Amino acid sequence: MERTKQNGLGMHDPGYKSVKTKFWAYFFWLFGGLFGAHHVYLGRDDQAFVYISTFGGYVGCGFLRDIYRIPAYVADTNNDPAFIEDFKRKVRANRKPPFSAVRFAAQAAVAYLWAELFNSAIPQDEVYGINFRHLLILVPAVIALGVWTVGNIGREQGSIWIALATAYLFYPTLYYIADDTMWIFLMVVTSSLSFDTFSKQWRLKPKKKRSFFRRMACLGLALMLYFAVIGSYLYFNAVVTDSEGEEIKLSEAVQHFLTSPIWTDLKASLEATWNQARHQGFWATWTQLVDLTDPRGEINAYKVLDLSQTASQNEVTARWRSLSRDNHPDKVKGSEEERRKAQEKFMEIQQAYEILSQAKNRRQRRNRRSEK
Repeated sequence: MERTKQNGLGMHDPGYKSVKTKFWAYFFWLFGGLFGAHHVYLGRDDQAFVYISTFGGYVGCGFLRDIYRIPAYVADTNNDPAFIEDFKRKVRANRKPPFSAVRFAAQAAVAYLWAELFNSAIPQDEVYGINFRHLLILVPAVIALGVWTVGNIGREQGSIWIALATAYLFYPTLYYIADDTMWIFLMVVTSSLSFDTFSKQWRLKPKKKRSFFRRMACLGLALMLYFAVIGSYLYFNAVVTDSEGEEIKLSEAVQHFLTSPIWTDLKASLEATWNQARHQGFWATWTQLVDLTDPRGEINAYKVLDLSQTASQNEVTARWRSLSRDNHPDKVKGSEEERRKAQEKFMEIQQAYEILSQAKNRRQRRNRRSEK
């Protein structure tokens, strides 16, 4: 412990904070790793935010990589003496962190994703007479933020300013390239290269310790901003394509859906279910919901026979005989496909009659038991 305090790298006493374990790190990785739960547990909130915003470290790549990286993360968090000695060796051997293809790719991927999302979220049409396309000027800042965030994870750090200046230096290329995708890609690559070349350095002092409440407040604020950007994209720019190939704004499609018969009927059913639950209790409502799902197929059987659910057994039998006679496969002299469909229809009628007959027998047995 004394050696850790005196190593000259600003490492602090492991007893200063609770010791993290690999068991719990893997537990949170397994049940929430795609959303960075294990990184929150280990105090790596910046990496947790990256995982949330890219669904598990760019569609699960980081999540899978952490299978073998978690022991190193735990050792880093606990200031394990062996980890510290290895880190000191790296610092002595390299004046600055050597190039890491994984970190560089992560910087570029996160910066590109954030920039594309922000660019897509800017309203393409005027909103209350305001043109928001001028917000394109912030795209380089989003790129620099993505590069800087990934570049400051773990035992490496660096200033955002060089990455920011480089991104803005290539901002005017938009007017020559005239392609948003290539324009963003160019700024991402140059910003990542400039950060890796001129900004990154070893993190020799530990990050300032913050309370769990403050950490979650910062992470929550970042997530609110992130989801606000997603919400802007969905509301202003997202489109859906109908059966005729026409594009319709998602916000308009949702508004139309809320006035459509399918939604109004569903809403009425939910309201009726809620009112019944309040007056008759949960279990009575649950029983009715189970019956409505038609677990025995009786509702569908009445539909196949084209009868109401109040039809008597005599009516069921008469309709079954009539439909069986009219839809018998032997009467079909057409193609193989027509005979196959007739056979399926005939079997469906037989099955419907069998279901309703069994239901009648069950009711009769219940009645006999109740009379005893």
